Amino acid sequence: MFRMAAVAGAGAYATSATAERKEVTTYVFVTGSNGVASADAELMLRGHRAVGVSLPGHGPEEQFHLAYQAPQDLAKLATIPSPMADVTLDDYVEATVNTVRRVSGHGPVILVGGSLGGATITKAADEVPGLIDRLVYDAAYCCTKLRSPAEYLETPEGKTSLAGSIFSGIVGDPRVLKAIRVNWRTNDRKFLDAAKAAFMAEASEGEFLAMLNTLLPDESLQVSSADARGRKSAWGRVPRVYIRHTRDRVLPIALQDRMIKEADAATPGNRFKVFTVESSHAPTPKAYRQITEILDRLAK
Repeated sequence: MFRMAAVAGAGAYATSATAERKEVTTYVFVTGSNGVASADAELMLRGHRAVGVSLPGHGPEEQFHLAYQAPQDLAKLATIPSPMADVTLDDYVEATVNTVRRVSGHGPVILVGGSLGGATITKAADEVPGLIDRLVYDAAYCCTKLRSPAEYLETPEGKTSLAGSIFSGIVGDPRVLKAIRVNWRTNDRKFLDAAKAAFMAEASEGEFLAMLNTLLPDESLQVSSADARGRKSAWGRVPRVYIRHTRDRVLPIALQDRMIKEADAATPGNRFKVFTVESSHAPTPKAYRQITEILDRLAK
């Protein structure tokens, strides 16, 4: 969740001016929950290509309504049908695979998933392992021994997660909307303090509020509980990287380490290359610069 917050301002669906060049590494970014399609502008400035996957239902034009603006009409907001109703992990995977297919003719492809986006990149690698040169899990779910992100959150390592801090911000009945709708634009101090502690504790208030303003209100009910395990014969043969966030209180570092260990045990001949950054789940711009450096080096 929120993996792309620090770079959302780079522009959705961005690609570099070197689109015509061949054999240029393309980074394909898959956002976590509530995120928009965005890419890392600094990577493009360094000569690479980058694109954010447009996930089904994640278009701002689909999710933003007058009722969400200030002053908010929460009663109306609670009843507006959600574009995320019935969206599945398979839908995310299809969009990601389509993007990978389109960019793969330009050169190597590095597929990057943040948080819940890890489930998508695993299953995408199952579909087109030959088109992906490297998988990067940035504080992201990598399911192997257990089937889904939801199951990993129920483990002893996952139960310390503060992801539940968003519950007080939920608008409407998820069972009716068939989606989870969060009011990120609330000024309720209790909610904001809890969310900041969970997702971006070291950020200034301005950095945190700027991150919240990149988020979409709705997310699928189904993706986090879907089977996100990869096949050893497909996903298991794609070289992979894990970027650990040591201050993460949404996907705790102990849970990140458990998933790394289990994936390595599943494919001992293809183990994670592991990097570590001092960051919360949603990195500040300063912390994200460390991630950019890691990603840049992977293309060399």
